[in-house]
Amino acid sequence: MQKINYQIELEKTLKELENQNKKPSLLLHVCCAPCSSYVLDYLKDLFDITIDYYNPNIYPESEFDYRLKELNRFIEEFGLKGKVTILKKDYDPNVFFDMAKGLEDVREGGERCFKCYELRLRHTAEIAQKLGYDYFTTTLSISPLKNAQKLNEIGKALSEEFDIKYLYSDFKKKNGYKQSIELSKQYNLYRQNYCGCIYSKPSSLN
Repeated sequence: MQKINYQIELEKTLKELENQNKKPSLLLHVCCAPCSSYVLDYLKDLFDITIDYYNPNIYPESEFDYRLKELNRFIEEFGLKGKVTILKKDYDPNVFFDMAKGLEDVREGGERCFKCYELRLRHTAEIAQKLGYDYFTTTLSISPLKNAQKLNEIGKALSEEFDIKYLYSDFKKKNGYKQSIELSKQYNLYRQNYCGCIYSKPSSLN
């Protein structure tokens, strides 16, 4: 199957939105401040953005809380306070552990991760539909370790299921990942050394 260049698909959508009088609303799934930094900068002028901080995969709870704290700090220091709001669901790792049953030993980047993408994106799609957002998407494609093709396939399926537009993306392209690193340095953001779940956490940190 030929790979789709989702950065080009994103640019097509953004070009269409440039001439609209009213910004469409976007519910953006965010996993952490570093991943959100470039994406928020990139999209802030074309969308009214709300963040869905839904990450039951993150372990332990102190990590979940610290990533949220850094996200709030970045939004304030970057000048988006009052412009971008965060929807946060209480920490509930059992949702993730139930999903991961039988997949505990699957390599990082495999089926367990794909199911985790779907778990989090489904939550964002459900909320976006319920609250009447125009679009939903995730920052996850900014990471070189995340499968952008799979993320967008899941987004497309959920878009059709919930009848809401998915903003296709591959945010790592066009130096997006590099710029996220630069913004992280500029704002001294905490850059975690594992994706978030206990299975991706180095044994030296357990």
